[in-house]
Amino acid sequence: MKPGQLSYLQERAACGTGFITHLSARPSHTLVRDALSTVARLAHRGAVSADGRTGDGSGILTQIPRQLFARELAQRGIIAPEHFAVGMFFVGRDDAHARAIIAESLAARDLHLLAWRDAPIDLDALGDHARKTRPDIVQAIIARPAQLDDIAFERALLLARKVIERRAREEESRIYVASLSARTVVYKGLFVAPQLPRFYRDLDDPDFESALALFHQRYSTNTFPTWERAQPFRMLCHNGEINTLQGNIAWMRAREPFLISDVWNNGGARHAAPLHPIIDLTGSDSAMLDNALELLTLSGRDIAHATMMVMPEAWEKIADMPANVKSFYRYHATLMEPWDGPAAVAFSDGRFVGMTLDRNGLRPARYLVTDDGLVVASSEAGALEIDPARVIEKGKLGPGQMIVADLSRNELWRNDRVKNFYASRAPYRAWLEAEMRFLNEWESGRVGEWKNVSPPLPLTLSPLRTLQAAFGYTDEELTVILKPMALDSAEPIGSMGDDTPHAVQSQFERPLYHFFKQRFAQVTNPPIDPLREELVMSLRVLIGARGNILDESPAHAHLIELASPMLTDAQLDAIRAMRDEFPHALIDATFARDDLDSLERAVECLCAEAERAIDRGSAILILSDRAIRATRAPIPMLLAVSAVHHHLLRAGKRWRASIIAEVGDARDVHQFAALIGFGADALNPYLALASARELLSLRAERSNPQSQGGDCFAGKDRLLAMTTDENFVHAAEKGILKIMSKMGIATLDAYHGAQIFESIGIDAAVIERYFAGTPAHIGGSGLREIAQDVLANHARAFLNVIASEAKQSPRDKLGIASQRPLAMTAEPHLRNYGFFKFKKEGEHHAYNPRVVQTLHAAVRTPGALNGNFRAAYETYREFVAATREFPEGEISDYLAIARGDPIPIAHVEPASEILKRFSAAAMSHGSLSIEAHRAVTEALNRLGALSNSGEGGEHPSRYGTIANSRIKQVASGRFGVTPAYLMSADELQIKMAQGSKPGEGGQLPGHKVTAEIAAIRHSQPGNTLISPPPHHDIYSIEDLAQLIYDLKRINPRTRVSVKLVAGAGVGTIAAGVAKAFADVIQISGHSGGTGASPLSSIKHVGAPWELGLAETQQILVANDLRARVKIRVDGGLKTARHVIIAAMLGADEFSFGTAALIASGCVMARACHLNTCPVGIATQKEELRKKFPNHPEWVMAYFTFLAHETREFLASLGARSLDEIVGRVELLRVVTREMPVAMEVGGLKLEVGNLKLFLVRKQKWNFLSTTHQLI
Repeated sequence: MKPGQLSYLQERAACGTGFITHLSARPSHTLVRDALSTVARLAHRGAVSADGRTGDGSGILTQIPRQLFARELAQRGIIAPEHFAVGMFFVGRDDAHARAIIAESLAARDLHLLAWRDAPIDLDALGDHARKTRPDIVQAIIARPAQLDDIAFERALLLARKVIERRAREEESRIYVASLSARTVVYKGLFVAPQLPRFYRDLDDPDFESALALFHQRYSTNTFPTWERAQPFRMLCHNGEINTLQGNIAWMRAREPFLISDVWNNGGARHAAPLHPIIDLTGSDSAMLDNALELLTLSGRDIAHATMMVMPEAWEKIADMPANVKSFYRYHATLMEPWDGPAAVAFSDGRFVGMTLDRNGLRPARYLVTDDGLVVASSEAGALEIDPARVIEKGKLGPGQMIVADLSRNELWRNDRVKNFYASRAPYRAWLEAEMRFLNEWESGRVGEWKNVSPPLPLTLSPLRTLQAAFGYTDEELTVILKPMALDSAEPIGSMGDDTPHAVQSQFERPLYHFFKQRFAQVTNPPIDPLREELVMSLRVLIGARGNILDESPAHAHLIELASPMLTDAQLDAIRAMRDEFPHALIDATFARDDLDSLERAVECLCAEAERAIDRGSAILILSDRAIRATRAPIPMLLAVSAVHHHLLRAGKRWRASIIAEVGDARDVHQFAALIGFGADALNPYLALASARELLSLRAERSNPQSQGGDCFAGKDRLLAMTTDENFVHAAEKGILKIMSKMGIATLDAYHGAQIFESIGIDAAVIERYFAGTPAHIGGSGLREIAQDVLANHARAFLNVIASEAKQSPRDKLGIASQRPLAMTAEPHLRNYGFFKFKKEGEHHAYNPRVVQTLHAAVRTPGALNGNFRAAYETYREFVAATREFPEGEISDYLAIARGDPIPIAHVEPASEILKRFSAAAMSHGSLSIEAHRAVTEALNRLGALSNSGEGGEHPSRYGTIANSRIKQVASGRFGVTPAYLMSADELQIKMAQGSKPGEGGQLPGHKVTAEIAAIRHSQPGNTLISPPPHHDIYSIEDLAQLIYDLKRINPRTRVSVKLVAGAGVGTIAAGVAKAFADVIQISGHSGGTGASPLSSIKHVGAPWELGLAETQQILVANDLRARVKIRVDGGLKTARHVIIAAMLGADEFSFGTAALIASGCVMARACHLNTCPVGIATQKEELRKKFPNHPEWVMAYFTFLAHETREFLASLGARSLDEIVGRVELLRVVTREMPVAMEVGGLKLEVGNLKLFLVRKQKWNFLSTTHQLI
């Protein structure tokens, strides 16, 4: 992939769209002119590239103007047949071979090419970029064979198109089929809507007539908007984004072997193989949705029916939805998962034309009907100027609603009629009642009442502590994660961000799950608020073998419906009890601890056994690691699930079975979500549940010393055990919903298999083989390294057994031959390596006590800013050295700064100029005490740097004083945002995401909401304040552009910045933000601090600032947008080394949060969310606030040291200013380090310009050498 180019996974777009039609079905040129006028009025919803004239794309779909093309044929001496098709092709400039490919492909399908035509165009209408990249635009007129009717002709044309596309790929010829149909034609290109009729002269021709038109204006944050990706596509145009795209692609691929229909009869075969691949991966997400809709429509369904399948209404929780409509949706959910995401889709097959919204209604769609039968639907009301006296109906579409004009009947169907019509075409309800099984019925009736189901029991094969150790549990996890989930059904909350190394850099064995980060939505599509929008959220799961989506029958409904993917032990037993109807196979997910290559062999065997099980008729595959013992170690379940999922996809058998993970190593919501995201249909975390019950047992013993731990599950305590399961599962379900909602996904069946994750630290070969399609920034661990971690935990758990067996049998040093249960001589001790909170000799924390203490010492040196700077600065150097004592904790640690020709430091820009580039990170009054908030603000203001209010507003008494925050944040909750607040700022920052919890809103616990804070935030004291995940006035990139415009209107002298979080595709988002005329783009790293966030978000969401910054710089440069904006970076910056590296990667400005707080007195107690900060910084308790030292000069000293150190670096480089090194990636080089042991290690690859970064895996405890020492 070339620099600046992105995969389909990183495509983003937001636009204006709609349709216009006349119910008389009479074609007219007036209607075409009206459509062009309407889309021109949506030009503001599009964007323009750096040349100022090239738009992101615009186009129109109409019926074929038969009079125009008949005239063209007549001019060539050809009598126009009654039925013909028109193909619209974009081909390579002067590529004669392209026409040959098209003609030969048509002939191969027995289609007669009547004539070629060069589309009349006017190049003067184009911008420079559009002109340079334009294709030749040619049209083919094709006669309909006599033996084919209308729909058969359409199918033949689709088959011909597939041949054209296949040959074009094979012969490397640029051919794009914009349309090939006997019903419709598409005119589109790389321009803004007003240029459309100027470029295509046909559109001004009076003979260009149609009774319908779709239109579209694109706002793309795709790296390079292209002619091909302009819309409409062949059946639809789309304003929005498909968040579940990768899963939709994978599931369509899984269905391909089972696509059978009489309509695709080819030489007696009913298989749709000539259409493969159904999804064209070179297209955008909208184009791929068009592929799916085209398949369903041309295979026999009406286009409205097909649209209801791919974009279903939120039927699961709508109580008053008609039963037949609910049955329609429930039945079709067995066939197709939702293509989920914010969307307004206009669609047409030439007969029907309509518009629909996504289940959340996150895009605008309004319509009107006139007295003469004109229907106009558009992203905005008033897009077409019409006399109000003619309008007889106005309306707007709500979530999941649809309108359809049927031109064959001359009727407009509103939502209820559409839904009832298609819901009544088959007895869906009867089919469901006869075939579908519901797990809750089995639990409550079919296998006995709940109280009679075997209760979950403690594990007895091996002691619980042994299993916990073998699966890598830590004592800290039991307390911090499992305890609140099990006992209180609560989401674990933390604060202060993640300052630990990435899993690949850790000194400890970290779960494979830690190598994957959750992805999230920002700007181009909104996250969902899972609390306020619960109605649209669903965890419903279907289990069993799926059917052919081109057919409908009662057998398609023969599945098990689960209310949730989280299964208790008893629920998994209930599924096993259905074996007669739903055959299942139990597949062992453990491996022999022979050597480091055993894991790879076991994974291959696992995949082969899964395939054999399906061949034997199994509809459910239960992957289980319960067989763990001294001779068998667990395959990491994430690897097992994803490997089987992808193997079955490649084998064409994934659609025939569901995967359930009976899993010991998953114990938190991130891990549960990862299993589902990588292919598990459901999971039973048996060890996490057993561990939760143990926690209950311990609490019961403490509260009732008479009870015996072993009897915890007898009598009345059995109910408590069941309650523990319910608590844990409920907490897990809430966490999964929140993770889904971060990406704007509402249903689990859309999230399932969508792989909404990115990898940091897994070898590229492993990703390609077992996690295909997952964005992988940096490689690192291969299967041998993964095996090493697993076996180290396993050996630690079974250490005494292994040693004992090895002594008994020198030839069997690893205890492989023993098949009997092995007794333990002593339970292993669960480690606590301080993953969440610093622990001596535990996991490295960037803000460890030595780092904190040395910074305190430096800033508190008497006279640091007044006569004793040199001594204070020497102490500051100790702080800098302390930050480098663990040299492999950050991505930037693998980069070294080249030395140049030094210049005297006096020739470098003064510290006062450098300080102007520094800012405090956004920290609110509320999260911080007023004293701490003012201290940081005053310090930055005195230095001429930028202070930041955070999202909590600011008391008006501070406006115009030294305590006034220069940056005022506008976040989703709009807390404290007033006209006076906005006018008091030098910069207004739109917070789209936060590094510690992207995809979520800020939260302030009720115990921190005092009367003063409540007044500033316009709330009530004691109320917990949670900002919604989305801005409810920003659902697309054009909405953001509108807010930027509005803020500049209310305060013309201010800059407007937009805060984003680093993650896969953030560069494409940044490109859109630049086009929206933001002045500053802030890229936040995943390690940013927070006053309160879910621990799963703090630890497992987002990417390092280095990656996000590098991508943003590249994309903006590639699109000639870099000069429009400044780039600011934050997220764990501490020293001038970070400043210099960030500048070389593209940053103009730099923000500091945690470091500034530590300078002010923070001791990293990580109690911000508890309101118990011991030094009065992150608390509202009066007695604790009195402990705050309140010395703004300490913060001033830190930033002054930082500026001086930056000047020293610049002098050593021979640079006179930071401007001279911004974007100078060639001044960075990669640091390579020898591995401590001879072991082949996977490499990494981060490309930053010509810079390639290789991550070296940290050496960890070697289970093999330890075992040999024991022997």
